[in-house]
Amino acid sequence: MKKVITQQLVKATITNIVWERIFVTFDIRIEQLTDESLGDLTFYAVNESGAAKARFRQQRQDNGNYQIRLNVTNQGENHCIVSGNYWIVVCAGNRHLAVCETDLNLVNRLEDCSRGFLYNRQKNVFSVVFYVSEGEDTLPFRMRILPAAKTGLGMPGGTKGKKRKTIKTRIKEKRRPFLRSIYQCYAKQYRNKKNTVLFMSEQSDVLGRNLVAVRDRMKERQMESTYTILESARSAAATRQSMKSWWLLVKKLAQSSVVVLDDHAPILDWLTLDDNTKVIQLWHAGAGFKSSGYSRWGHDGCPAPYSAHRQYDFGVAGSKQIAPFFSEVWGIQDEQVLPTGMPRMDAFLDQNHKKEKLKELYEQYPMCKDKKVILFAPTYRGRNKKTAMYPYELIDFKRLYELCGEEYVVLFKMHPWVAQEVPIPEGYRDKFVDANQYPDINDLFYMTDLLISDYSSNIYEYSLMGKPMLFFAFDEIQYAFSRGFHRDYKASVPGKICHTFDALLDAIRNKDFEEEKVKQYVEHHFDYVDSNASDRVIDWLILGDLPKETVEELQAIADANQCMNQQVFEIFDDKIV
Repeated sequence: MKKVITQQLVKATITNIVWERIFVTFDIRIEQLTDESLGDLTFYAVNESGAAKARFRQQRQDNGNYQIRLNVTNQGENHCIVSGNYWIVVCAGNRHLAVCETDLNLVNRLEDCSRGFLYNRQKNVFSVVFYVSEGEDTLPFRMRILPAAKTGLGMPGGTKGKKRKTIKTRIKEKRRPFLRSIYQCYAKQYRNKKNTVLFMSEQSDVLGRNLVAVRDRMKERQMESTYTILESARSAAATRQSMKSWWLLVKKLAQSSVVVLDDHAPILDWLTLDDNTKVIQLWHAGAGFKSSGYSRWGHDGCPAPYSAHRQYDFGVAGSKQIAPFFSEVWGIQDEQVLPTGMPRMDAFLDQNHKKEKLKELYEQYPMCKDKKVILFAPTYRGRNKKTAMYPYELIDFKRLYELCGEEYVVLFKMHPWVAQEVPIPEGYRDKFVDANQYPDINDLFYMTDLLISDYSSNIYEYSLMGKPMLFFAFDEIQYAFSRGFHRDYKASVPGKICHTFDALLDAIRNKDFEEEKVKQYVEHHFDYVDSNASDRVIDWLILGDLPKETVEELQAIADANQCMNQQVFEIFDDKIV
């Protein structure tokens, strides 16, 4: 690299800092001090050893200034920016032009702009601190990254207040190294593995519908003649598993050249698969609003800097436009999320399947015949499966029953994690139905005329019905702070938002659904509306026949990362020169 900073061709000044979840955006004022054409600029975070450890995504403004953006959980290579003290350096091609300074009006706000992200049950923090170098004639901008752990505040060497490790913790500490060793032994045994696909769930004793759809499609295509198909379904995220169960899973992981998931797999938080294993995430949720993974970093239940998500080679989404929702959650690149569509929707969009299921549904729920069906299907409240619940006391069953009259019946389909039955009063069962035991909510959509949801991703499939939705978001403010949204809720919902049950009843009564939003939602969220999502997953991700555009995008990322890693910035007297 050519060192031209001392020639003062450019002056770069940070004028503002804005955070949006895990993304920090800097406004950069560029003052060109020469008539020389410099072309497009690039920006790197450079540590005290002179190594570029993060590259910013930049956008040039009409006035020649720049906005640069950094995801602190993904610095360009699918991991958090590492600890250290950083300068932001401006480059043009192979030339280092300037080190960013701090605008005088921003200096006093730097402390307020700094952030700390809690994780590991709030025992650790990932700190991002902004400051100005002292003892300088100018105001050089600095950024300090510091992952830190909880420490005691007692006397050094003291034992008072220390918690004793539980038996469960001790078992984990011994079991995990042992299982890693077992995996390594099996990995050597199966080092020449190929054409073995493992469909795996750690959240349920049965495989999810996305996994089943792809597995069954592989069998329909007679791929069992060339591929070995393995399965593993355990509720390990909530239920204690035997050592035999762990041993069998580890062996299957070592055997597999492809691992296909549909949810978070906690074992991959601490067991790193070998480089020859491809991991594909078919996330079970189409596109809801709830923050998860790294999009809710700093909140209870968020992942550690390294987690299972980091091992994904690819994920899927319904469209290219919504791929960033998923890549943010997983801490991977947008380009690694392909718009295959959801495999489970192949059957959902099949007209013969729809006809068959409608017949079954009307036989099972005869009260729905010749009536308009309202499906009440919200997500759960609570931190996890163990604490999941829904505040049924907010539902005025009496007034809802009266509103139904001769026009409506209501089916209640709660989130699978909500164990408590819907408390339907005995006298209302001719119009109210607890449909929690019905296995597939998608089938219920066929006879639904109005969906009432809140923050659930079930709206994704239902939107293709082209029918109205209402959103009973009584706790929108609280939910935004506790669980969090990874996109603007009000701007994104395909229907009317009701914050009280009275408002919900009024919207039903007046048929005030804001139905025009449904079409906009579908156009934004679906690149394909067909029954070929499973084939795209198989062809693109399992067989590796990626679309040409994706190959080029991934190569561009690899080239950019290589360029970043080859940068050498020389340090002298605590300055970059």
